[in-house]
Amino acid sequence: LMPAIPTTQEPEAEVKYSRLSSTDDGYIDLQFKKTPPNIPYKAIALATVLFLTGAFLIIIGSLLLSGYISKGGGADRAVPVLIIGILVFLPGFYHLRIAYYASKGYRGYSYDDIPDFDD
Repeated sequence: LMPAIPTTQEPEAEVKYSRLSSTDDGYIDLQFKKTPPNIPYKAIALATVLFLTGAFLIIIGSLLLSGYISKGGGADRAVPVLIIGILVFLPGFYHLRIAYYASKGYRGYSYDDIPDFDD
């Protein structure tokens, strides 16, 4: 028997008891139901922009470094472009990879791992 929670209208001496179900194991089905994931569309769009911008800068920096674009002073311009391209590319690639694996349902990957920018 389990005591019912007394309300402020009832005196403490009049606690009512109710019998628990014999088949109750303490769990309800709603506990184990998965909620649909909240997909952070803005964060995925930002990751896509970072990925594409970084890839573009890496390609341009590589072409500058190889001398395919300009004949003189290619390395002076190419190294900063490559560094910025890599710094922009890496977070975009990382978050797009998480979003892809979460959309495919791989274990260990969730949309919760992507920072959401909806304030």
